[in-house]
Amino acid sequence: MIPRFKPAIGAAELGAAAAVRGAGVADFECEFARTFGARHAIAFSYGRTALWALFKALGVDGAEVVLPAYTCVVVAHAVVLSGNTCRFVDVSLRDYGMDLDELERAITPRTRAVVPTHVFGYPVDVDRVQAIVHAAERRFGTRILVVQDCAHSFGASFRGKPVATAGDAALFGLGISKLITSIFGGMLTIADDELASRVRRFRDDHVRAATAAKAMQRRAYLVAAAAAFSPAAYGAVRWIESETPLLDRMSKAYHLDGLVHFPPDHLDAMTDVEARVGLVQLARYGSIVEERRAHAAYYDRALTGIVGWDLPPIVDGATYSHYVMRVPNRRDLRRALLRRGIELGELIQYSVPHMPPYDRDTPPGAWPNSRFASEHTINVPVYSGLTAAECARVAGALLEAAARRPADAAHVAFGR
Repeated sequence: MIPRFKPAIGAAELGAAAAVRGAGVADFECEFARTFGARHAIAFSYGRTALWALFKALGVDGAEVVLPAYTCVVVAHAVVLSGNTCRFVDVSLRDYGMDLDELERAITPRTRAVVPTHVFGYPVDVDRVQAIVHAAERRFGTRILVVQDCAHSFGASFRGKPVATAGDAALFGLGISKLITSIFGGMLTIADDELASRVRRFRDDHVRAATAAKAMQRRAYLVAAAAAFSPAAYGAVRWIESETPLLDRMSKAYHLDGLVHFPPDHLDAMTDVEARVGLVQLARYGSIVEERRAHAAYYDRALTGIVGWDLPPIVDGATYSHYVMRVPNRRDLRRALLRRGIELGELIQYSVPHMPPYDRDTPPGAWPNSRFASEHTINVPVYSGLTAAECARVAGALLEAAARRPADAAHVAFGR
């Protein structure tokens, strides 16, 4: 079976995890900063912990934080758990980034931070974000942080400039499904020395030291993930995940349990095991992204012209963490491709302000593009390591499924 995603884990990563000595978290932070053009990088157990710590360290409390309605719900959790309020902005249906016209209207005197999400690896217009924020700061006489959410877009660039270097900080997730992984983990990159020092002091004062037991757990998780995504095992793993509750704690309930909370170990430090795996992945980052870009370009050529399906744009500087189409009936399409041994994914199958508990004050018809995207997007395998033959097999199965649709299938257009 061709899985919906597959981490780029090989012998080098497994060897790094098995090592009992060598590089540590500080080395990973230095190399991460160097790789992505940052002055400082600060490691955490999760990306959401990093965002929470940033707000706590800088005293952002009792304020509004502007973020897209269509983003990973844990970003909103970090805002709420840091003592702040989410102010959601709808997204564009072209590239699913924050609608910048709406951003301009959403900033109020209570706004203290804006978190643009470069979702699916598409760069937001960071120049316009900065201009909007600076104008608001002058208008209201306040300081507004800009935190780039780069969980899907580590090396994405806008007009040749890395999006992670714009604004005050950038946020990265390093879980097993990300562009590169340190097993678990998150990272903040910051340019300003004083800001970085405050965040690092807060981190060191509030995070528990990593234990040997946690390091062993991380090793075991990496080995299990490598085994689970092997061709021989993945079909069975996928059946267990979809047809039984055995993996719900790590899949469905991970984001979709309707509660605002963090994992129990969110205040544990990143382990040196994770750092060593992350260092191996950093060395492979360039080739990983180039493969994804090549796969996206292939699908764009192979699938163009299917009536009723909207393909994602091919954009300079995008990293294609996911190749996301909009289709009229994704459940039918997923089933059709599963019969061919191909798994399609639904990465953000929700609009955050329409989810409990964020939906308490959601007016009818609000954030329509976010809702629409949550109901119609589906992502196609685009991971590093996917072969040309596998890409052709995926494209062929999609073309066949499109040809067999009812003639009156609804059209789902960009710009709705």
